[in-house]
Amino acid sequence: MSKTEAKLAALGVTLPTPAAPVANYLGFVATGSLLVISGQLPFGADGKIDPAHIGKIGAEVSAEAAKAAARLCIINVLAQAKAAVGDLDRIVRCVRLGGFMNAAPGYVNLPPVMNGASDFIVDILGEAGRHARSTVGVAELPLNSAVEVEAMFEISA
Repeated sequence: MSKTEAKLAALGVTLPTPAAPVANYLGFVATGSLLVISGQLPFGADGKIDPAHIGKIGAEVSAEAAKAAARLCIINVLAQAKAAVGDLDRIVRCVRLGGFMNAAPGYVNLPPVMNGASDFIVDILGEAGRHARSTVGVAELPLNSAVEVEAMFEISA
């Protein structure tokens, strides 16, 4: 078991089977030393989105539930990364995270929600998990998900 997977296991996290793309895109693309992961939704271990993570943040979805959804998204990002490179210890650093928040009109407290993903990747990768980030409120997301997270990693050969 890799060091990274051991950290996940210590937190009680088992990576799920990566979600298959639902349209004309790839779940990940590796080029040179970069690994780009397409946006991931907060699918649980059962492959479904918890009803608490469906809807608009600041309306149907609480900030706390949305933060938990962002954490699930980054777990699904890591599942895609494992599928791409086989061994998560090949991740040299998290370069960037992008967070998309299905926000109710006027809801602006998005950065703490995205911290659900940011804090988790730093917990797993340590200093190498510190990253650049964008957090954007949007009108809608696929499956009415509250959150979607994409990532870019530097990987070793």
